[in-house]
Amino acid sequence: MPSSLQLHPPLAATVCSRHQKQTDQPTTTTTLNRLFPLPCWMSLPDTVATYHIRTPGPNQCCSAVAQAIDAPIETVWSIVRRFDNPQAYKQFLKSCQVIVGDDNVGSLREVRVVSGLPAASSTERLEILDDERHVLSFSVVGGDHRLTNYKSVTTLHGSPKGNGTVVVESYVVDIPVGNNREDTCIFVDTIVRCNLQSLARVSENMSIRETLSSP
Repeated sequence: MPSSLQLHPPLAATVCSRHQKQTDQPTTTTTLNRLFPLPCWMSLPDTVATYHIRTPGPNQCCSAVAQAIDAPIETVWSIVRRFDNPQAYKQFLKSCQVIVGDDNVGSLREVRVVSGLPAASSTERLEILDDERHVLSFSVVGGDHRLTNYKSVTTLHGSPKGNGTVVVESYVVDIPVGNNREDTCIFVDTIVRCNLQSLARVSENMSIRETLSSP
């Protein structure tokens, strides 16, 4: 069994929870902190924890959201890994088209956002797709939105309580002009949390159907 990540005191002191208020003072490249943007009580396997250690740049913020899902990791991963079909569980997206590549690393997709949000479209590049470790990462490289330099990492690992899955999604993003770190994190956290709650529902329903159809 992989051991959980142990944070050394200097790094542990910089740990930020999902809604921690980060200082709004200017940050220079010589004083950037490496952040592990999850609650201190959360223990992750080493195989996935390192993907969530962030180094925000000047005028950036980072955060993370975790979701427990009562479904096997293989079922959840079959949904998450579909770079060409994020709208399967991301309810704020209405369509997706892969415009470069074939769902391999480096592929580009263009997603259309539902009305009512301060965005219309987003062009995103697949950065990591690791079927063995269950890791997917993408970055936003264009589009009509306010999430400049957004980069997300999603990892899956088995639940310590049984045949379930824990999904963690962390991100780093520029703070839009006129907003502060707290406002930005609350906004993005809300979207990510809704997406992961939707993923839980879709995955659990799929798992039930798979169980009922098995001999």
